[in-house]
Amino acid sequence: MSLQLKALNLGLRVMAKPYLARVTKPARLRADMEFWSGLLWRAAPFTVSLPLALGGRPALSIRSGRAHPGAVILHFHGGAFIAGSPATHLPMLSRLARLARLEVIAPDYRLAPEHPFPAALEDAVAIFDDLVSTGFAPERIVLSGDSAGAGLALSLLAKLCARGTIPAGLIAMSPWTDLTGGAPSLVLLEDADPMLVAGRMEEVAGYYLQGHSAEDPAASPLFADYPGCPPVLLQTSERDILRDDALRLEHKLRDARADVTVQLWPEAPHVWQMFDGWVPEARAALRDAAMFARKALAL
Repeated sequence: MSLQLKALNLGLRVMAKPYLARVTKPARLRADMEFWSGLLWRAAPFTVSLPLALGGRPALSIRSGRAHPGAVILHFHGGAFIAGSPATHLPMLSRLARLARLEVIAPDYRLAPEHPFPAALEDAVAIFDDLVSTGFAPERIVLSGDSAGAGLALSLLAKLCARGTIPAGLIAMSPWTDLTGGAPSLVLLEDADPMLVAGRMEEVAGYYLQGHSAEDPAASPLFADYPGCPPVLLQTSERDILRDDALRLEHKLRDARADVTVQLWPEAPHVWQMFDGWVPEARAALRDAAMFARKALAL
């Protein structure tokens, strides 16, 4: 573990975790996430981000340096389904775009509680279909996401596998896959996790589900089926309370004979990839994600 990561974990434990334990209004979380992302992170050199619309939703097209034509990474941002945006994740995604030498598209899907389940998934399907209609073949699209956005990407993948429009692969960074709260790591790692608060997860899921069953595979992709699943990269941490959301999904995908790569990072916080430029572990994880995307696309 780098000294930078030790410092980051300390800072998150002192500042971020108490904040997440007390913040109650989604609007406050959204505003604070936008503010701090703009203050803490900067895009990679030579980044160009352009607005576009897909599936009736705004999105950002992100490039940093030369991008391979005809292939793309479609990334769904995290934020517990109630916060986050393409702008909050632009710095991380610009680095991913630069390392992969690919265009990254980040859609602004609808958020809860104003737009509860299944609004985000409906957006994701419409966005993917619109992207295909613009000329990207499904096998030239790598799905990606972090935290709740990774769960959304996986829910989308399950639907695409069921109908046979299978993408090239999927990258899941610290995925939230089980909204029932059944992951043993929620209890086992509650004290070890430097950022997330296990006691708030049910409440946050409630904003999204609003009475809908958390056992629905479309809401909790851990329970979904993935026929003909493409290669999947799961990146999680030994200290993340959502660790077992990834590890249990790994077993399910392997049982389905999917090609799954799991990276279990020691000591890293939830979605540490966001801290590119601050800790070397973030850059290393993004480099692995970029290599995975290029391999899935046979580049």
